[in-house]
Amino acid sequence: MASISMKELLEAGVHFGHQTRRWNPKMRPYIFGKRNGIYIVDLQRTLQLFEEASNFVRDLVSSGGTVLFVGTKRQAQDVVKEEATRSGMFFVAHRWLGGTLTNFVTLRRSVERFKEIERQLAAVESQITKKERVHLERERAKMEKNLGGIRDMESLPDALYVIDTNHEHNAVHEANRLGIPVVAVVDTNCDPDVVDYPIPGNDDAIRAIKLFTSRIADSVLEGLAMVEGRTQSEAALVRSAAAAGAAPAVVASPVEETPVEATASGEEAALPSLEETFEEYDEGTEQYEKR
Repeated sequence: MASISMKELLEAGVHFGHQTRRWNPKMRPYIFGKRNGIYIVDLQRTLQLFEEASNFVRDLVSSGGTVLFVGTKRQAQDVVKEEATRSGMFFVAHRWLGGTLTNFVTLRRSVERFKEIERQLAAVESQITKKERVHLERERAKMEKNLGGIRDMESLPDALYVIDTNHEHNAVHEANRLGIPVVAVVDTNCDPDVVDYPIPGNDDAIRAIKLFTSRIADSVLEGLAMVEGRTQSEAALVRSAAAAGAAPAVVASPVEETPVEATASGEEAALPSLEETFEEYDEGTEQYEKR
């Protein structure tokens, strides 16, 4: 089973939330405390909820379901494309086109146009002029960015995996309207109520995005590996159970000014200190002050 250790979460900077003045009160149950004006995510809750999300994805895929990876922010684009491709799933990494889910018929027409352009450009005996070819190449390049990751998606996905629900609010809204389950990394400024399987954590750091996305892709691969051993009836039962599943309700707990090292009891000797993680996270392009 795809899993994440506490040490990996700390090293990836998953515990860094946003500044305390930029938060969503609905994220209170997932916040451990605050330090230097920054909210610290409760990594024990992150481990628990990631496991639930990972199991859901694995069971969904093992029953024949598909997952659409969505991450159009700059630091998520390459990771989402790479991991979705590795796991054989669909992705949107450049721009979410309005109606991608809710107006799927029109989207498929655009995809067919995209494929037709590719056929025209690939045909050796094509009679198109040089000027027409240049125009078609430009149109193809634009469509490749927007539709390349979903060109083979013949039907609506069975679930969405999203990086940053605030940035991808259109995708989340469309999925909610259609009843499509959403698995998402939610930072301290996000609304977890619009997500079926929230994973509390840093949704801005490249290392954190890479960590979560690669493990979700691993869950997809595990599900695909289980497909061959299932009968159609067994697959239907697992799929209905996965679709009916919901993240458990959480009772809000007070946010306290508490040292984050307490979240890693039992692993303290092997884990980096909070000061070390702050120093490492402040280096390069991932300075928190810029978030």
